[in-house]
Amino acid sequence: MFVALVLMYFLLACFACWLLLFPGGRAIVLHTLVNLGWRMQRRAQHLKGGSGAQWQRVQRYTGSGMARAWQLLWRHRWLSLAGSVLVIVPPLLAWLSSDRIALRGYADQQHVINDQVSDLLKGEQLVPPPALPPLLFSTAEVTQLRPLLGGASRNWQLLDHDYAQRLLLVFKIMKDVHGYDMVLLEGYRSPARQDQLAAAGPNVTNARAFQSYHQYGLAADCAFMHEGKLIISEKNAWAMRGYRLYGVTAESVGLRWGGRWTMMDFGHTELPQPRVLGK
Repeated sequence: MFVALVLMYFLLACFACWLLLFPGGRAIVLHTLVNLGWRMQRRAQHLKGGSGAQWQRVQRYTGSGMARAWQLLWRHRWLSLAGSVLVIVPPLLAWLSSDRIALRGYADQQHVINDQVSDLLKGEQLVPPPALPPLLFSTAEVTQLRPLLGGASRNWQLLDHDYAQRLLLVFKIMKDVHGYDMVLLEGYRSPARQDQLAAAGPNVTNARAFQSYHQYGLAADCAFMHEGKLIISEKNAWAMRGYRLYGVTAESVGLRWGGRWTMMDFGHTELPQPRVLGK
């Protein structure tokens, strides 16, 4: 069936090229159609009258028309041959290579599928972890590293829903696969707090109000819990390993990781959106 379709396409394409390239061909086709109508009209009269002379004349005329068409094709044989090659080669190559198309073996390949990402895409709704005691974020060790952390918002409900679900999925993978308990340090950030942090110096942030995804609930800063303590510093080898795993996991679910920035922020992730931050 496929071969018949290719052959039909070739014949039709050749006929169309002939009509397009040769004005004489168009004239012959038009003249043939007119003669066909005339013959159909006159055929009954020929049969009734038994006149074979006129029928022979029509045959001779038709034969001469076909001869003229053949002469025209022979006169432009190289152009006709080139057009035929251009028409027949592409479908012929496609047919010959059909058994070697890569997509035929696509179903046989093995793909690694992350079941947790698949569940998220199917609509599984992850639940935020219970809130931790505020005193945990204001210890001397934590305050030394993040002096303004006490006023941060850790309300998951203020985060963008899509971003929150992706971040919760990262938390789940970090716990189930890598054995790290993740903690939300700060999520949504008001414009006033953003300016407050920017005023503290570039070692905290360079972004002022509405220059950060925190103002849109599309960013968060996170750290780790270990033996009942909040671990933030990347100078801790265990925490630094966790940050690297955290970055890889976050990027695998479509988040941007701050650890790749020039001013590295290992605990930061965000979900960039078009037309946010004026971009």
